[in-house]
Amino acid sequence: MPRNPLWHQEVAAGSFPVSFMADLKALAKSEGLWNLFLPALKSDEPGQGLSTLDYAPLAEVMGRIPWASEVFNCSAPDTGNMELLHMFATPKQRSDWLMPLLEGEIRSAFAMSEPDVPSSDATNIQTSIKRDGNGYLISGRKWFITNAAHPDCKLLIVMGQTDPDAPRHQQQSMILVPMDTPGVEIKRNISVLNHHTPEGHCEILFRNVKVPADNLLGGEGDGFAMAQARLGPGRIHHCMRSIGQAELALELMCDRARERKTFGTYLSERANIGDWVAHSRIEIEQARLLVLKAAWMIDTVGVEGARKEIAMIKALVPSMLCRVTDRAMQTFGAMGVSPDTPLAEIYTFARTLRFADGPDEVHLRSIARMEFKASAEQSGASAKYMTPAQTG
Repeated sequence: MPRNPLWHQEVAAGSFPVSFMADLKALAKSEGLWNLFLPALKSDEPGQGLSTLDYAPLAEVMGRIPWASEVFNCSAPDTGNMELLHMFATPKQRSDWLMPLLEGEIRSAFAMSEPDVPSSDATNIQTSIKRDGNGYLISGRKWFITNAAHPDCKLLIVMGQTDPDAPRHQQQSMILVPMDTPGVEIKRNISVLNHHTPEGHCEILFRNVKVPADNLLGGEGDGFAMAQARLGPGRIHHCMRSIGQAELALELMCDRARERKTFGTYLSERANIGDWVAHSRIEIEQARLLVLKAAWMIDTVGVEGARKEIAMIKALVPSMLCRVTDRAMQTFGAMGVSPDTPLAEIYTFARTLRFADGPDEVHLRSIARMEFKASAEQSGASAKYMTPAQTG
């Protein structure tokens, strides 16, 4: 927290990575506050390997400052990429890429989203990954690729289509592409709601990019299943951090309401402001409990068993964060949309998160499908609660 003003000053001056990041990471690592997110961490790998449930409150604290997670080597998209490599990498891939990521020596990006198709459904992805002799040729266009503009980003995990004639969920594969491979071209760093991030949400062109066949992650056709394995924990990590941001927004709202007067009355004494604060507290607590339940279920029944809970928090938490932050911004008035508070940045993240890792509507549809399936499996069970007139 004491470094936060300096972080913003250096980034505004065009200095990135910031001058003190390496020192903070070394300090965190020396104190064992490192790789907190990976439950399957092995004894010879650096970090704590906490359970998902134990990690949740720590991610919430880190979420209060957007750049804090990097200090503890717990930032997206590296966390998801490390999980993928941890599960599916060959020994050479582990040596070349997983260990440098676990040590915090490099950063990475995950290239899935595409501008020309609705890529929230991964089966629509069109980027081509074709076998070519002793390697693969990659051609396509990706966008909103987080972290790709970071100077320390050395690896792209690219999802593309290896066999368009295979069954729908077996057409996609993942492949490791070093950032300096010829044919990888960053076209632009896309601003989000006119907010620019130095690590980037990049549009990337892959023009006949050739990588060795050994760079394939997992097997051909495994890409869709691997993406689901990656996105489950990633979604819950985003939601954990969002709870911390909502807490910060509520704290700022309360502080502002207690010290600001309008027409001779403190904002905290106005009924509508009191209602905003009360609703915000209720919504944050509800969201936190559901996030903790989802974390507990991941630990006890696995990502697949927690599918509904993960979908529910992903649909719930970003909207909650949008509402709480919007109330805080309104309480601050014009200052709320300025860079003098973190609220505009929080709102930008919250609104974007309603798309990232799948839009709200996709998750709502998944939840509804699971509910209807459960209802069909228990068909007639609710009839005993109906009155004779209702049952005919």
